[in-house]
Amino acid sequence: FSQNNALILHLKTHTGEKPYQCSQCDKAFSRKPNLLRHQRTHSGEKPYQCNQCNKSFSHKNVLISHLRTHTGERPYQCSQCNKAFTQNNVLIAHLRTHTGEKPYQCSQCDKAFSLKKNLLRHQITHT
Repeated sequence: FSQNNALILHLKTHTGEKPYQCSQCDKAFSRKPNLLRHQRTHSGEKPYQCNQCNKSFSHKNVLISHLRTHTGERPYQCSQCNKAFTQNNVLIAHLRTHTGEKPYQCSQCDKAFSLKKNLLRHQITHT
């Protein structure tokens, strides 16, 4: 690390220290820029605008992903079946179709799911 401050920030990722608390919800962050980015979810601020369709986004990485809908770029490719995706997290979820991995387990029964959204939908059945 070129600067001592950068090392200190990095070490917080290992200690779990999260001194930056959101005043509107219970989320906390290890770095102030992450808190500021999170606060856009409460304020509705969307400073990143697509120059193709003028749609706005609260996070720069979401804009970058959105731009791929215009370009057709799919930079994340499955090594098993060559299917390509616009987002790395979608590729990771897709890889579970090959491995059978189901990392999201229901705390009330033995069911497990490959996608978090499927676990959340399932958990409603217990209420």
